[in-house]
Amino acid sequence: MGPKAIEKKRKVQDPEPESDDEIAPDFDGALSHDEDEFDSDFDDDNDEHEQDGEQESGSEASDDEDDEGSLLSDDIPSDAEGDKAMGKLVLQDEEEELKIEVPGVDPKRPEKDDGDRNYRIEKDANGNERYVYDEIDPVYDSDDSDAQEAPNTIGNIPLSFYDSYPHIGYDINGKKIMRPATGDALDALLDSIEVPKGWTGLTDIHTGNPLNLNDEELELVRRVQMGMIPNELENPYPETVEYFTGIEEKMPLSAAPEPKRRFLPSKNEAKQIMKLVRAIREGRILPYKPPEEREKEEEEEEQYFDIWQDEVPQEANPLHIPAPKLPPPGFDMSYNPPAEYLPTKEEREEWEKLDPEEREKEYLPQKYDSLRKVPGYGEIVKERFERCMDLYLAPRVRKNRLNIDPNSLLPKLPSPSELKPFPTVAQTVFRGHDGRVRSVAIDPTGVAVASGGDDGTVRVWELLTGRQVWFVKLSSDEAVNTVRWRPTKDSFILSAAVGEDVYLMVPTHASVTPALDQASRDILSAGFGYATNGQQHGAAPGKEPPAKWARPGAKLEDEGVLIRITVRSTVKVINWHRKGDHFATVSPSGQRSSVAIHTLSKHLTQIPFRKLSGLAQTASFHPLRPLFFVATQRTIRCYDLQKLELVKVVQPGAKWISSFDIHPGGDNLIVGSYDKRLLWHDLDLSIRPYKTMRFHSEAVRQVKYHKGGGLPLFADASDDGTLQIFHGKVPNDQLENPTIVPVKVLKGHKVVNKLGVLDMDWHPREPWCVSAGADGTIRLWM
Repeated sequence: MGPKAIEKKRKVQDPEPESDDEIAPDFDGALSHDEDEFDSDFDDDNDEHEQDGEQESGSEASDDEDDEGSLLSDDIPSDAEGDKAMGKLVLQDEEEELKIEVPGVDPKRPEKDDGDRNYRIEKDANGNERYVYDEIDPVYDSDDSDAQEAPNTIGNIPLSFYDSYPHIGYDINGKKIMRPATGDALDALLDSIEVPKGWTGLTDIHTGNPLNLNDEELELVRRVQMGMIPNELENPYPETVEYFTGIEEKMPLSAAPEPKRRFLPSKNEAKQIMKLVRAIREGRILPYKPPEEREKEEEEEEQYFDIWQDEVPQEANPLHIPAPKLPPPGFDMSYNPPAEYLPTKEEREEWEKLDPEEREKEYLPQKYDSLRKVPGYGEIVKERFERCMDLYLAPRVRKNRLNIDPNSLLPKLPSPSELKPFPTVAQTVFRGHDGRVRSVAIDPTGVAVASGGDDGTVRVWELLTGRQVWFVKLSSDEAVNTVRWRPTKDSFILSAAVGEDVYLMVPTHASVTPALDQASRDILSAGFGYATNGQQHGAAPGKEPPAKWARPGAKLEDEGVLIRITVRSTVKVINWHRKGDHFATVSPSGQRSSVAIHTLSKHLTQIPFRKLSGLAQTASFHPLRPLFFVATQRTIRCYDLQKLELVKVVQPGAKWISSFDIHPGGDNLIVGSYDKRLLWHDLDLSIRPYKTMRFHSEAVRQVKYHKGGGLPLFADASDDGTLQIFHGKVPNDQLENPTIVPVKVLKGHKVVNKLGVLDMDWHPREPWCVSAGADGTIRLWM
């Protein structure tokens, strides 16, 4: 039974269970807006976290080892702890013990006698025992008498490294190979005069001895220098193997002529000959004409026939191409041209100095008193010749003009009447704001409309009647930039951005029951308890937190405003996650902190980007997957919030992106820009736009998809005071392209200071939409 050491099992920490949340719990500063910097920065952060984790785990492991007092099987003790560690190696079985034998002797075999040992014991410089093994003397059992010398084992090191040493390397046993003795200059001169056989004048790089060649090697070198085949035994010109016989038989086996009895006449030829003989005998065929007839035929005059006398004129060849006509002469070719066409003395001298090939014209305009004084044109022959050469050498092809109806080239789209329902008329006009209405939103139940404007107020209206049911003034000097509802039906929470503050409120409405109102207040208040318990991730010491969550004050709390979030710069955009626990804010002037993600249940604000290349315009969550889209002036980047990595970069090609929206199916995207364009993107097809539409004369401010009811509608709002309604059907078959049809242009808002419709939103179920204009009105389109 072999020796066994006490084994110690390593403690493996159980991996933490993965969270069901689609968003990583802590992504503050984990994303990078640049693709190249993103990978490197993210790797550095992971390395730091891994090192921290290793240090922590290492300290825990050392404590456990001290407590248990045992030695790991794969650890190597130090010299100071050698005796102590070796004492711990005991057997589990009390009957057997581990014996440390003398090095060089197998502990399982009986020890040999001293005479049979292949080593000797010596003392080293420190007085310790050292085992020295005898050298192995190789025995050559082959018949080759020229045994090679011990090879030099210096490898690829040049011998120049050993110039200052008496040896030139080491053999396989580690002994030094001494440098061969060298003679004086007289010996070298004699050696050069009396050249021994096989002398080359070279030195072996491994041994330093003269390199001599034998007869075979010398013959090989000679044949290579002469351009011959190295192998003498190989014949460069082998004899040709005759696959066929080369004997040519010129005479037959028998020179006797063919006997006539073997001739077989042809019966058909005999019949033809008999016909000719019969015709000659009857006089129908004269083999030879008499001389009189021959002379008569020669004296007769030759007759001529008109082969075109019966020719009928044909129509012109359809492939005939007439020669192009020369351009008509200009004023400079007249015999009496205007004065401005006549060259000056300097222009004439300059024209005469140029070579004929470099002149623009072959002539100079001249003026004559009358046409009869005009001499003949000297270049007429040359021009006629070049004209004929052009007609002869230049190819001419007839191109038939295509008579195509332009309407037939347009795609066949369905009629707008077949694509109903969609909004067509303005049903209700909401009036009450003082100044521009910057934002408008319909609640998830579809009964109320919230709006915010330049007067610093947030108002809630009944959708169908247009009556104002709730009102709060958030600021007296700053405008309400955006309002958005929490997208769940279990609460009635409205968010609004005023300057650097984001307010969360619970408006009063007839459809809000006391239970729904209390549930909404509990959702907003839950985060205060979370922060009080000390579970919130605070900012680094000495740094200002990304945002401050606080209560707005007793006056606003009485009106239903419960939370105020203060960020570092003015907020322009608010977009909620579909589950309602997270929402993103965008501050274009905030640089690094321009994009922030807020967690409602924890009262937590995180800055996901360490660096942004460009000004952020808007941001949005994916409707189905844990993806986050951020739009700058020219690009839209998509990030995975679970893996914390960049997924895709969409390039719409617009000069300045104003807004974008994601299709409820998640595979398509529409983008609006300030350069009057609306772009449709298929995310699975390409990063470039699938369709570009230009239907507005001014900038496009807002674009929105219809998110509910299965209605394939989307719309855009522009500064020209109109809304364009589109039918955009996305087929389930991936091989089919989306059908995009403009169906209606909604006009009603007035343009004030070059601003028209600033925002719009769709009803969650019906084909209705609301729009907010710079004229201070809100309109419901049905």
